[in-house]
Amino acid sequence: MPKNILVISSSPRKNGNSDALAYSFARGAENAGNNVEKITLYDKHISFCKGCMACQKTRNCVINDDAGEIVDKMLEADVIVFATPIYYYSISGQLKTMLDRSNPLYTADYRFRDVYLLASAAEDEENTVNGAVTAVQGWINCFQKASLKGVVFAGGVTDIGEIAGHPALEKAYDMGKNV
Repeated sequence: MPKNILVISSSPRKNGNSDALAYSFARGAENAGNNVEKITLYDKHISFCKGCMACQKTRNCVINDDAGEIVDKMLEADVIVFATPIYYYSISGQLKTMLDRSNPLYTADYRFRDVYLLASAAEDEENTVNGAVTAVQGWINCFQKASLKGVVFAGGVTDIGEIAGHPALEKAYDMGKNV
């Protein structure tokens, strides 16, 4: 049975390296027969969470911007994939803001069980991705039925397109194909 997969790419650069990982994962998942929707945050208007917690009662955020529509899609997804560049050894500010704005999901009957992380960075040490994994795992820990199923890291890529030919692209494709 095909899964509904939501890929959220948080690169502030159109066609950035982490965005390329997101496309590879999505292509693999589509080729395996799944329903895939990819959202890029670079062209979305998403404000910071106000911490009012009204969403815990209403399941809707009081802020009227693009985050509400994305949260609705997260609610219905079987699988969520986050793609991010690594900045200061963690996730992008765009992804952190989106995770904060997903507060309405905490009290909802969400469908997702599997979460994946795709990341790219200029640094190529294996531990470069650890802070991003910790950040995403912290979000996942708030959802008892969900777990981190896989991580793909592409190190040593800085400029747009520099990821071309990187083995992480194939890993992301294969991970998507095997969701």
